[in-house]
Amino acid sequence: MVQQLGYLKETPSQTAGPYVHIGLTPNFCGITGVYEADLGSRMVNAETRGERITITGRVIDGAGAPLKDALVEIWQADAAGLYNSPTEIRGAADANFTGWGRCATGAEDGVFSFETIKPGQVPYSNDRKMAPHITFWIVARGINIGLHTRMYFPDEAAANAADPLLARIEHRHRVATLVATGTTPNYVFDIHLQGEKETVFLDI
Repeated sequence: MVQQLGYLKETPSQTAGPYVHIGLTPNFCGITGVYEADLGSRMVNAETRGERITITGRVIDGAGAPLKDALVEIWQADAAGLYNSPTEIRGAADANFTGWGRCATGAEDGVFSFETIKPGQVPYSNDRKMAPHITFWIVARGINIGLHTRMYFPDEAAANAADPLLARIEHRHRVATLVATGTTPNYVFDIHLQGEKETVFLDI
Protein backbone atom coordinates (compact mmCIF):
# COMPACT_ATOMS: atom_id res chain seq x y z
CA MET A 1 0.00 0.00 0.00
CA VAL A 2 1.38 3.40 -0.98
CA GLN A 3 1.69 5.82 1.89
CA GLN A 4 -0.03 9.15 1.38
CA LEU A 5 2.33 12.06 1.94
CA GLY A 6 1.21 15.28 3.53
CA TYR A 7 3.24 18.00 1.86
CA LEU A 8 3.95 21.10 3.89
CA LYS A 9 3.34 24.53 2.45
CA GLU A 10 6.29 26.83 1.90
CA THR A 11 6.91 29.22 4.77
CA PRO A 12 6.36 32.85 3.70
CA SER A 13 9.55 34.84 3.28
CA GLN A 14 10.24 37.94 5.30
CA THR A 15 12.94 40.55 5.03
CA ALA A 16 15.48 40.88 7.81
CA GLY A 17 14.15 43.06 10.59
CA PRO A 18 15.74 46.02 12.37
CA TYR A 19 17.69 43.67 14.60
CA VAL A 20 21.05 44.95 13.39
CA HIS A 21 20.66 48.12 15.44
CA ILE A 22 19.27 46.42 18.49
CA GLY A 23 21.71 43.52 18.60
CA LEU A 24 24.90 45.21 17.43
CA THR A 25 24.59 48.81 18.62
CA PRO A 26 22.46 48.69 21.78
CA ASN A 27 23.73 52.00 23.20
CA PHE A 28 22.87 53.70 19.92
CA CYS A 29 19.32 52.34 20.33
CA GLY A 30 19.07 53.54 23.92
CA ILE A 31 19.62 50.12 25.46
CA THR A 32 22.29 50.71 28.12
CA GLY A 33 24.04 48.32 30.47
CA VAL A 34 25.04 45.79 27.82
CA TYR A 35 28.37 47.34 26.82
CA GLU A 36 30.04 50.45 28.20
CA ALA A 37 30.28 51.56 24.57
CA ASP A 38 29.06 49.89 21.40
CA LEU A 39 31.68 47.62 19.87
CA GLY A 40 33.50 49.34 17.03
CA SER A 41 32.45 52.84 18.03
CA ARG A 42 36.03 53.93 18.78
CA MET A 43 38.94 53.10 16.47
CA VAL A 44 41.66 55.49 17.65
CA ASN A 45 43.13 56.88 20.84
CA ALA A 46 45.62 59.62 21.70
CA GLU A 47 48.58 57.36 20.82
CA THR A 48 47.39 56.17 17.40
CA ARG A 49 49.91 56.86 14.65
CA GLY A 50 48.87 58.41 11.36
CA GLU A 51 46.80 61.19 9.84
CA ARG A 52 43.43 61.58 11.55
CA ILE A 53 40.44 61.67 9.22
CA THR A 54 36.66 61.67 9.47
CA ILE A 55 34.45 59.73 7.08
CA THR A 56 30.75 60.52 6.88
CA GLY A 57 28.15 59.26 4.46
CA ARG A 58 24.72 57.79 3.87
CA VAL A 59 23.36 54.51 2.51
CA ILE A 60 20.92 55.58 -0.22
CA ASP A 61 18.17 53.41 -1.75
CA GLY A 62 17.00 53.31 -5.37
CA ALA A 63 14.53 56.13 -4.80
CA GLY A 64 17.25 58.45 -3.52
CA ALA A 65 16.24 58.26 0.14
CA PRO A 66 18.82 57.56 2.89
CA LEU A 67 18.28 54.37 4.91
CA LYS A 68 17.77 55.11 8.59
CA ASP A 69 18.19 51.54 9.83
CA ALA A 70 21.42 50.45 8.11
CA LEU A 71 24.56 49.23 9.82
CA VAL A 72 27.99 49.96 8.36
CA GLU A 73 31.29 48.33 9.31
CA ILE A 74 34.75 49.22 8.03
CA TRP A 75 38.07 47.39 7.99
CA GLN A 76 41.39 48.95 7.07
CA ALA A 77 45.15 48.85 7.43
CA ASP A 78 47.01 51.18 9.78
CA ALA A 79 49.13 54.12 8.62
CA ALA A 80 52.00 51.75 7.75
CA GLY A 81 49.78 49.46 5.68
CA LEU A 82 49.60 46.71 8.33
CA TYR A 83 46.43 44.96 9.47
CA ASN A 84 45.48 44.37 13.09
CA SER A 85 44.98 40.66 12.44
CA PRO A 86 46.52 37.35 13.58
CA THR A 87 47.17 36.60 9.90
CA GLU A 88 49.36 39.68 9.45
CA ILE A 89 52.91 38.35 8.89
CA ARG A 90 54.64 41.49 7.57
CA GLY A 91 55.08 43.11 10.97
CA ALA A 92 53.27 44.35 14.03
CA ALA A 93 50.34 46.67 13.40
CA ASP A 94 49.76 49.77 15.51
CA ALA A 95 48.51 48.48 18.88
CA ASN A 96 46.65 51.75 19.41
CA PHE A 97 44.50 51.32 16.32
CA THR A 98 41.70 48.77 16.06
CA GLY A 99 41.52 48.66 12.26
CA TRP A 100 37.78 47.99 12.53
CA GLY A 101 34.76 50.18 13.17
CA ARG A 102 30.98 49.88 13.32
CA CYS A 103 28.32 52.58 13.05
CA ALA A 104 24.55 52.60 12.62
CA THR A 105 22.99 55.21 10.38
CA GLY A 106 21.22 58.01 12.22
CA ALA A 107 17.50 57.65 12.79
CA GLU A 108 16.90 61.28 11.77
CA ASP A 109 19.32 61.96 8.91
CA GLY A 110 20.60 58.48 7.93
CA VAL A 111 24.24 59.54 8.32
CA PHE A 112 27.08 57.26 9.49
CA SER A 113 30.40 58.62 10.74
CA PHE A 114 33.85 57.18 11.52
CA GLU A 115 36.82 58.81 13.24
CA THR A 116 39.85 56.94 11.94
CA ILE A 117 43.22 57.39 10.23
CA LYS A 118 44.24 57.37 6.60
CA PRO A 119 45.51 53.87 5.78
CA GLY A 120 48.80 53.06 4.10
CA GLN A 121 49.19 51.05 0.92
CA VAL A 122 49.03 47.26 1.18
CA PRO A 123 50.62 44.67 -1.14
CA TYR A 124 48.70 42.90 -3.89
CA SER A 125 50.95 40.57 -5.88
CA ASN A 126 54.04 40.70 -8.12
CA ASP A 127 55.38 43.62 -6.09
CA ARG A 128 52.27 45.67 -6.92
CA LYS A 129 50.46 47.62 -4.25
CA MET A 130 46.85 48.56 -3.75
CA ALA A 131 46.00 52.21 -3.31
CA PRO A 132 45.05 53.33 0.21
CA HIS A 133 41.48 52.18 0.74
CA ILE A 134 38.91 51.22 3.36
CA THR A 135 36.64 48.19 3.07
CA PHE A 136 32.93 48.74 3.82
CA TRP A 137 30.29 46.15 4.79
CA ILE A 138 26.63 47.18 4.76
CA VAL A 139 23.54 45.45 6.15
CA ALA A 140 19.99 46.70 6.64
CA ARG A 141 16.39 45.58 6.64
CA GLY A 142 15.77 43.96 3.26
CA ILE A 143 19.47 43.25 2.66
CA ASN A 144 19.73 39.55 3.47
CA ILE A 145 23.38 39.19 2.43
CA GLY A 146 25.83 41.88 3.54
CA LEU A 147 27.21 44.08 0.77
CA HIS A 148 30.94 44.69 0.40
CA THR A 149 32.54 47.69 -1.25
CA ARG A 150 35.62 49.90 -0.92
CA MET A 151 36.32 53.57 -0.44
CA TYR A 152 39.34 55.11 -2.14
CA PHE A 153 40.74 58.60 -1.58
CA PRO A 154 40.36 61.44 -4.10
CA ASP A 155 43.81 62.82 -3.26
CA GLU A 156 45.55 59.55 -4.24
CA ALA A 157 45.09 59.85 -8.01
CA ALA A 158 48.39 58.18 -8.98
CA ALA A 159 47.91 55.26 -6.58
CA ASN A 160 44.27 54.86 -7.67
CA ALA A 161 45.29 54.73 -11.33
CA ALA A 162 47.66 51.84 -10.55
CA ASP A 163 45.30 49.97 -8.21
CA PRO A 164 44.69 46.38 -9.43
CA LEU A 165 41.06 46.23 -8.30
CA LEU A 166 40.07 49.57 -9.80
CA ALA A 167 41.77 48.52 -13.05
CA ARG A 168 39.42 45.52 -13.33
CA ILE A 169 36.24 47.60 -13.40
CA GLU A 170 35.01 47.30 -17.00
CA HIS A 171 32.76 50.35 -17.11
CA ARG A 172 35.25 53.05 -16.24
CA HIS A 173 32.65 55.68 -15.33
CA ARG A 174 31.68 53.51 -12.36
CA VAL A 175 35.13 53.81 -10.74
CA ALA A 176 33.97 57.15 -9.34
CA THR A 177 31.41 55.33 -7.15
CA LEU A 178 34.33 53.96 -5.11
CA VAL A 179 36.12 57.28 -4.62
CA ALA A 180 35.17 59.56 -1.74
CA THR A 181 34.66 63.28 -2.12
CA GLY A 182 36.10 66.01 0.06
CA THR A 183 39.66 66.62 1.18
CA THR A 184 41.68 65.62 4.21
CA PRO A 185 40.72 65.42 7.01
CA ASN A 186 37.02 65.28 6.06
CA TYR A 187 35.80 62.79 3.47
CA VAL A 188 32.27 61.97 2.33
CA PHE A 189 31.33 58.53 0.98
CA ASP A 190 27.70 57.93 0.04
CA ILE A 191 26.77 54.34 -0.81
CA HIS A 192 24.04 53.97 -3.46
CA LEU A 193 22.28 50.61 -3.41
CA GLN A 194 20.53 51.01 -6.77
CA GLY A 195 19.96 53.47 -9.56
CA GLU A 196 22.10 55.54 -11.87
CA LYS A 197 24.78 56.13 -9.23
CA GLU A 198 24.83 52.54 -7.91
CA THR A 199 28.02 51.81 -6.01
CA VAL A 200 30.26 49.01 -7.27
CA PHE A 201 29.86 46.08 -4.87
CA LEU A 202 32.43 43.30 -4.56
CA ASP A 203 31.75 39.56 -4.56
CA ILE A 204 34.08 38.52 -1.74
